[in-house]
Amino acid sequence: MSDPKTPVALVTGGSRGIGLAIATCLARAGYRLAINGRRDASEVSDAIALLSTGQEPALYCQADISVRQQRQYLVQQLLDQFGRIDVLVNNAGIAPTTRADVLEATEQSFDQLIDVNLKGPYFLTQAVARWMVKQKQADKRFRGCIVNVTSVSATVASVNRGDYCISKAGLAMTTQLWSARLAEHGIDVYEVRPGIIATDMTAGVAQKYDHLIADGLTLERRWGTPEDIGRAVSLLARGELTYATGQILVVDGGMTQPRL
Repeated sequence: MSDPKTPVALVTGGSRGIGLAIATCLARAGYRLAINGRRDASEVSDAIALLSTGQEPALYCQADISVRQQRQYLVQQLLDQFGRIDVLVNNAGIAPTTRADVLEATEQSFDQLIDVNLKGPYFLTQAVARWMVKQKQADKRFRGCIVNVTSVSATVASVNRGDYCISKAGLAMTTQLWSARLAEHGIDVYEVRPGIIATDMTAGVAQKYDHLIADGLTLERRWGTPEDIGRAVSLLARGELTYATGQILVVDGGMTQPRL
């Protein structure tokens, strides 16, 4: 078994896409890894193999973070397996099943996105933060870190997926709330705000964004990669950015930079 003092990171939605890239970067940085998702463990075996190092495999916690009982189960799994948590990355999120103009949007889609993208991370952070505070009280050297992965859609309006934009804007505010509340305990809270990233979620609109990027949508004329986001989160988790709790790290290739 690895040293019980080795820091532990939980990455929600960590079995593919941006989440897997984040988890991979944290594993390289020496963290013991737990990843979370809704799929059966048999479907994420490749990700677990990739993240497992030494004698201790990465832990997969199957749970729907939008459901209170399953969040409780997830946290208990971590407690039983590791007895500590140093980093929480709230990465899990979904896009609307159907993109719909705000004049036609449904309450069902709105409720689903708010539950998964906002309510789940908010209350998972509450549970993990309580645990982190206890760790700090037991060991003054403990340094906790929470990172919320949002989207440029937190501030850039897309009228055909308003529910997604609202969920990400709400998650951005949770960064401010938790950073203000947890600063006295030495627990840093950050937001990483990706731009156009090449993942399964954006595959359906790849042609649209290929043209927009070529026409100058971003200053760096390429798609972002999951690894771009993984390196940003790892930097924050490792404490490389100091005196900056509550801040937003925008990783969008210059997409949202104001220009004339």
